[in-house]
Amino acid sequence: MLHRRGIMAAPLKRRIGLGLLTAYGVGVMVGAGIYVLVGAVAGDAGVWAPVAFLLAGLIAAPTALSYAEFSTRLPEAAGEAAYVGTGLNSQSLALLVGLAVVVAGTVSAGAVLRGGVGYLSAVTEINPVWAMIGLGGALTLVAVAGVLESLALAAVFTVVELAGLALVVWAGLGADPSPDWVAPAPPVWTGIGLGGVLAFFAFIGFEDIVNMAEEVEAPERTLPRAILISLVVTSVLYALVAWAAVRAVPLDVLGQSESPLALVWQYGRGSGAGFLSAIAVFAALNGILAQIVMATRVLYGLGGRTKALALFHTAHPRFGTPVLATFLVGAAVIFCALYVPVETLAETTSSILLAVFALVNGALIVQKRRAPEARFRVPMAVPVLGLVLSLAALSVAVRGIL
Repeated sequence: MLHRRGIMAAPLKRRIGLGLLTAYGVGVMVGAGIYVLVGAVAGDAGVWAPVAFLLAGLIAAPTALSYAEFSTRLPEAAGEAAYVGTGLNSQSLALLVGLAVVVAGTVSAGAVLRGGVGYLSAVTEINPVWAMIGLGGALTLVAVAGVLESLALAAVFTVVELAGLALVVWAGLGADPSPDWVAPAPPVWTGIGLGGVLAFFAFIGFEDIVNMAEEVEAPERTLPRAILISLVVTSVLYALVAWAAVRAVPLDVLGQSESPLALVWQYGRGSGAGFLSAIAVFAALNGILAQIVMATRVLYGLGGRTKALALFHTAHPRFGTPVLATFLVGAAVIFCALYVPVETLAETTSSILLAVFALVNGALIVQKRRAPEARFRVPMAVPVLGLVLSLAALSVAVRGIL
């Protein structure tokens, strides 16, 4: 039997403001995936790939707005579990959703850890197994040390990522325009739409912001702002990167490349782009740390809702972090990186999160009918559209797995 406040708990410390929370959100979304996804989107949308990324931002926007409203109604760790449990009046479903989010965050971090070590191994002779254990363990200790310390380090990683992408845009601006850019084909909206659905996966991550609710100053005001600012910043950045790519690199080359941003640099600057591998490692470290922090907060929140997980609803008196949950998630991340194939990790993460998006939108529809008033409100059409788009994207993801 689940309940909200039946367990004595050590509270988390409220130390996060709008700037740091927004940097966290941008850092979660702008991960290593953008370094490979641009080429695939350009393969569908052609020179109109920037439009496809902006379209993807619009696809993500309704669900982001639904999260923003729910975050003012229920500013709790384990946000999705609280939203679904309250909106759909099903505490067992709330527990299932919360655990699904923990699993998604853990396997996502495992995939990124494995991929990041792959980049690292390409430029060093480090043993991949020991690198996964060492990096995973070090980031777990950072997460234990404190949320302010964790998010400050994540912000540094984010700055490095953004600097790398800015250099790519600069290189694309300086390149000779490709023939496809000089004489662009007319837009094919089917291809742009397919590219938009594919690009949608580069926006997954905004939902992690709500799970920091119990460590945010003035959460009812800060959470929705951070969600929306993160989404806008990421949409514009992705469109600029896509513009640089399709301007500089012929589409037939760009669409077949596994490292499209390195091609942009080579076409624009005429030299190797080895530094992008180093930046991709920073992007990976950022993603791993962000997912560890998020998943542990969900476990902490679930511990306050069910006795079965009550041992996770404690925070270290000095660090103010859920230490037991952090060590458990950190160990699980390392295990996933070592033993689970990357493709399985990525597919599992996307499908779980899209199903959660659909449930959150559905829960908000019910909750708005039951209790219309909220500090931050969106029209009813927003969660309805978010539900439809989430289910459509989920069907695409499931077909890809099958």
